[in-house]
Amino acid sequence: MTTHVPVARLTAPTVLVTLIGPDASGVSTRLFTELGGFDLEVIDVEQLVVRGRLILSVLVTEPADLVGLEAAVRRAGADLGLDVSVERGSGDNRPRRVGRAQVVVLGHPLRPDAMAAVTAQIRTDGGNIDRIVRMARYPVTAIRMEVSGADPDVLQMTLATVAHERGVDISVQENGILRHAQRLVVMDVDSTLIQGEVIEMIAAHAGCEEEVAAVTESAMRGELDFAESLHQRVALLRGVDATALDDVYASLQYAPGARTMIRTLKRLGYRFALVSGGFTPIIERIAAELGIDYYAANDLEVQDGRLTGRVLGRVVDRAGKAEALREFAAAARIPVKNTVAIGDGANDLDMLAAAGLGIAFNAKPLVRDQARTSVNVPYLDTIIYLLGVTREEVEAADEADEADRSE
Repeated sequence: MTTHVPVARLTAPTVLVTLIGPDASGVSTRLFTELGGFDLEVIDVEQLVVRGRLILSVLVTEPADLVGLEAAVRRAGADLGLDVSVERGSGDNRPRRVGRAQVVVLGHPLRPDAMAAVTAQIRTDGGNIDRIVRMARYPVTAIRMEVSGADPDVLQMTLATVAHERGVDISVQENGILRHAQRLVVMDVDSTLIQGEVIEMIAAHAGCEEEVAAVTESAMRGELDFAESLHQRVALLRGVDATALDDVYASLQYAPGARTMIRTLKRLGYRFALVSGGFTPIIERIAAELGIDYYAANDLEVQDGRLTGRVLGRVVDRAGKAEALREFAAAARIPVKNTVAIGDGANDLDMLAAAGLGIAFNAKPLVRDQARTSVNVPYLDTIIYLLGVTREEVEAADEADEADRSE
């Protein structure tokens, strides 16, 4: 059922009361106490505090005694050391225009010229910035802007150019109720979730690391078919003792912030999947360690305790990763539109395109240029800012968990 606001309500006389100055305990209480002495209705409230500087605005219906109202709030402002403005008008806030988007800017550091370019482009695209909020101060500065009036798809394209020119990362997502729904996060593993490439670590045991690394780099740049490159590289591993897989797993290093991202989003009910061109003996152990719900990877053939240099079954390649994303989404009963894919190589492109939000993480130029969203800082937990979670919320949740464990 649609609720319509009466026309009289939209045109009725209203008053905007704004207090500006040093923040202090009890400011809002004092203001609402003063307003409570008049026959009026509170329509809207906005408050912002930046480094101890307060801006508090309250929109109310105009009372019969407007002079008395103004005197009361100015007296309160004088007592609190705040500047006060009282503005008459009519109706509620103007309706927000169609085309709602959330724009998140990540900078390390974030410079004024970058913000100027972003906001100017939003205006050029017909958008209006309705609200700006800081999501994080470290390890990067993350700023979220709620934008109306501009087509999110247009913003996605134009702001990608701004991001490249200004050295920042920008994510554009359509605002709506689905943004708050449970999501499935699907991650590549090599050079995304972990630092380095597993196959190169195994190759070190075979004495052919440089040769394997050269083929890997060519495949990640999109110069060589992934399945073909995988067979070439695995063939070089023939004869390697299978215990090398245990050594490789023990030496893995996760990307900075990986555990924080997974821990935080799992608190919110998110599901996780790993889709890797790597190998099942490694991937299944990572999944068990991190509490990952689903995974898909390639199977290495082992005979008499040694690698044969062959891959069993179908290779998890570029198309296979996108197919796995859809299969895992179906298993989790999560719409594909509510999936997030994270990867760095050319074989991740189909997966990034299939997801509702595809993120190129410290990716090769080919991937960065084609992905809708790029993150070019080495901290995997910056992804949570794109999903609406602030650094303060992460820290508060971690502190609460620590307190629970200590009891």
